[in-house]
Amino acid sequence: MNFDAIEPGVWPDLIYPPYKSTVKRGPTLPPLRIKAEAPTHENLLVSPALILPNDTDLTAQGDGEPLGEKIVVTGRVLDEDGKPVRNSLLEVWQCNSAGRYWHKRDQHDAPLDPNFHGFGKMLTDADGRYRFVTIKPGPYPWGNHHKAWRPAHIHFSMFGNVYAQRLVTQMYFPGDPLFDFDPIFQSIPDAAARQRLISRFSMDETVDDKMLGYEFDIVLRGRDATPMGL
Repeated sequence: MNFDAIEPGVWPDLIYPPYKSTVKRGPTLPPLRIKAEAPTHENLLVSPALILPNDTDLTAQGDGEPLGEKIVVTGRVLDEDGKPVRNSLLEVWQCNSAGRYWHKRDQHDAPLDPNFHGFGKMLTDADGRYRFVTIKPGPYPWGNHHKAWRPAHIHFSMFGNVYAQRLVTQMYFPGDPLFDFDPIFQSIPDAAARQRLISRFSMDETVDDKMLGYEFDIVLRGRDATPMGL
């Protein structure tokens, strides 16, 4: 990743006081440039065998149907010139429809769903496109401030040429009333960049009477870059 090519305001500040944990974990010294030419020029070869049968359908990983609104999410991963990023490993994780993660550190009183673990992975195709089926996640409290609730979102992780080149972002849903109150979403300085984190409802991607469709394109660099580091 060429950090000099990032448009100002696209990435969040490493320390953003309203997002309280960044004050404790954010670096206070300038970053150091590390010369690592060899690793960044070796391709990360991802075998399709890495993708298991139900990795792209998060609703089919239990013994029955999970609770909640079934949706399909699709989009493309693109570079700054609009060219597709092919055969790229993409991971997603999220909470369930009640707003609880399948993780021991999440102990708030929303119920777990035994048929939904909230993790998937996939490869982009020759056109840079990905697609997965899931349940629309619920909002959840997170203790950052009084009445702190996260908007519904899905986490995305992408890998570059090597595993050390990893980018993480979040996809939100249109019209969420919690946007204005969420310091993670608001940590992106540029308002237009924040809008690029919001998926688009798509009737074209909607599947009959089974699930609504959403589109979310991920642009890695340039003036239309998707904010990362969330």
